[in-house]
Amino acid sequence: MIDLTLPQPYLLFIGDMTIARFAKTAFGLRDWAPERCVGECVVSASAVTTGLPRMTPADARKAGARSMVIGVAPVGGEIAPAWIPTLVQALEAGLDLISGMHTRLASVPELAAAANQTGRRLIDVRTPPPGLSTGTGRKRSGFRLLTVGTDCALGKKYTALSLTREFKKRGVPVDFRATGQTGILIAGGGIPIDAVVADFVAGAAEVLSPAAAAGHWDVVEGQGSVFHPLYSGVSLGLLHGTQPDVIVMCHEVGRDAVLGLPDYPTPNIPEAIELTLRLARRTNPQVRCAGLSLNTSQLDAAGAREVLAEQRRVLGIPVADPLRPGAELNHLVDACLQG
Repeated sequence: MIDLTLPQPYLLFIGDMTIARFAKTAFGLRDWAPERCVGECVVSASAVTTGLPRMTPADARKAGARSMVIGVAPVGGEIAPAWIPTLVQALEAGLDLISGMHTRLASVPELAAAANQTGRRLIDVRTPPPGLSTGTGRKRSGFRLLTVGTDCALGKKYTALSLTREFKKRGVPVDFRATGQTGILIAGGGIPIDAVVADFVAGAAEVLSPAAAAGHWDVVEGQGSVFHPLYSGVSLGLLHGTQPDVIVMCHEVGRDAVLGLPDYPTPNIPEAIELTLRLARRTNPQVRCAGLSLNTSQLDAAGAREVLAEQRRVLGIPVADPLRPGAELNHLVDACLQG
């Protein structure tokens, strides 16, 4: 796995992103590592906001920032030409540059030249460790929980982090296992699973969640969705390599089509659970679904409670929004940990 020691605190770069789900790295760091974030930086006044102070790179450096994190993840993972002048300004202001994009920072000539001139670092966290191989398929000791979803970018990371936090509150030995750039930045380590050569994804999942003590849990951050035509490959490799004992299905209220492909509907939740369990049984016949994690961020508290209760009645399993603590979340945690 990658173990990172990154220059902190961060200035979060949002650029010109107007859709919050494509700025999930910035929002994830704001929510799970707020003590490491001094502000946000944009190149367009219409960009979404994390609610942190908007700063220029120079202002952020004066406020104590040591690096700027590219906090967006657009389709394709490329660095937009419109961002480059501001990224160069960050290097010139004395900030290192951290990216989880598919595009390597040093491959952008302007950034490479500015880093060389200023002596600042270009840090790519979406780089898998060397020496990965195909999986073995062997059963490993300890327990594993994998968050899976009806689509991309709807709460798998937040669910995994929330469940990890709840397990710790109960004194359960647990590790959060990051598989994406945001999770890696939060946890300080992990494997960017979508940057791994396809044949080695299952092997990377085995490395990420190794054999552990009998009562230990690895809570693995899911990626993509087996129901998304563009990203199902990485999701299936992670599912088979993790060999989860427990899955938690994730869905967002109102998400009727998969991200970026409006002609492809999201599956209904019973179908999603049934097919995911069928696929997961290939490497762990005893796998079970503990419940549903429902993203109700578009609803007020009363509306969320109503939807959670209705889904619980329909599905007959625990249903919770992990960002709304209470009895529902406690029931989901109980179901995850039951023998």
